[in-house]
Amino acid sequence: MAKFYNEPSRTFSEYLLIPSLTTKECVHENVDLSAPLVKGKPDEKVLRLNIPFTSSIMQSVSDANMGIALARSGGMSFIFCSQGIESQAEMVRKVKKFKAGFVTSDTNLRPDQTLGDVVNATKLVGHSTIAITDDGTANGKLLGILTSRDYRVHKAGLDAPISKFMTPFSKLVYAKEGISLSEANELIWEKKLNCLPIIGDEQQLRYLVFRKDYDEHKENPNELVDAEKRLVVGAGINTRDYKERVPALVEAGADILCVDSSDGYSEWQGDAIRWIKSTYGADVKVGGGNVVEEDGFRYLVDAGADFVKVGVGPASICITREQKGIGRGQATSLIEVAKARNQYLEETGVYVPLCSDGGLVMDYHIVLALAMGADFVMQGRYFARFDESPGRKILIRGNYMKEYWGEGSERARNWQRYSEGGGTGLTFEEGVDAYVPYAGRLKDNLAVTLAKIKSTMCNCGSISIKQLHDTARLTLVSATSIREGGAHDVMLKESDVMTSEK
Repeated sequence: MAKFYNEPSRTFSEYLLIPSLTTKECVHENVDLSAPLVKGKPDEKVLRLNIPFTSSIMQSVSDANMGIALARSGGMSFIFCSQGIESQAEMVRKVKKFKAGFVTSDTNLRPDQTLGDVVNATKLVGHSTIAITDDGTANGKLLGILTSRDYRVHKAGLDAPISKFMTPFSKLVYAKEGISLSEANELIWEKKLNCLPIIGDEQQLRYLVFRKDYDEHKENPNELVDAEKRLVVGAGINTRDYKERVPALVEAGADILCVDSSDGYSEWQGDAIRWIKSTYGADVKVGGGNVVEEDGFRYLVDAGADFVKVGVGPASICITREQKGIGRGQATSLIEVAKARNQYLEETGVYVPLCSDGGLVMDYHIVLALAMGADFVMQGRYFARFDESPGRKILIRGNYMKEYWGEGSERARNWQRYSEGGGTGLTFEEGVDAYVPYAGRLKDNLAVTLAKIKSTMCNCGSISIKQLHDTARLTLVSATSIREGGAHDVMLKESDVMTSEK
């Protein structure tokens, strides 16, 4: 006979936190939001996040730009795997090669090209500093620099060659590779430069350092870096081509992998994790998921998973539950998997971090997820809204929106994530193609979210995620108490937002 779970599965919106004594040490400056990313003994030093945030393994969320931005803020991205192996590996390399202040030139032309090419390039990238190299690549031999101050199109004409207007290499102030950022900035100020090229021994271009970036480098004290001071980045893998994809990602420098699947409780995922562990041992870390109860958790941990991802069907662009009638309320899933994790800790002495993936609608839901046992969260919609996400920014009915599509949508065509082993394509969609309101820079928005999280944790008398796990108190709420929690029984004043929505 089928097994029935008679208790309803619940969402985060059905819970509230009960305040605990806020002691005098419970101030924002004392709150530690770091969290373990991989399993280990409780007192063992393991790879950790500086903030409990990772970005989803999605085309519309996690590319190299998101990986750089989130790591600089203390979190980490998993570069999406629904792309070619080499293109994914190149995104990983781009994050690992990034140095704060040392910018890889994204606009490069040859000296024999024209001002027409310059105009087209500046329209595409939105800035006017162009490196002129012998082959027009970011690492070619540097021959000059061209900026908007060097030419006037209406006088020179679009057919004029770049070589006539660029500042040639012989007149450039430059530095050799190996210079520190502080030394580069000192040279910029001493020589009154806007841009300092960094070159290799053969005059090949390596980086550009800009005056305008100086202050920004001082504003990222929470960067998540490895032992060599490179940004930390993860990468998604699937259960089909992992024997070819994993070696390429490891070679590219990925710090951790995660099997991307809508159903983690499967033999295909177990095989993939066991192969990684038998091939690389403990040197390559890999997370598994997604699961919603104890059996799935145990299966992945026994296979060798370094962390476990929780959640089937709660994401805003996921329609797995509508299409297949499978899944579970995210709060209930997390609570039950956390119990299984704690039992595993008692039995083995090994702590396995949990990632809550999906179902986070409000910022306070993040604290609820942490209180229920998650060590960190994975978010898609949250990060898709920002400048750093891959989706286009589009003006719709007077409001700016960002594109956001699910991996199970027809647009993504990520059949490897949803196939049960035999197919090679999507038979039906499990995700939608949508828009989310544009929100600006990641750093600005994340600062507000982190402030809310710290404030809520202080109200709970907790200054660490571990303490929140141990002492948080939660209560179920009724439909009427949910209404009571928002503005009610008043007439709100008109605002720009309200007016724009009319």
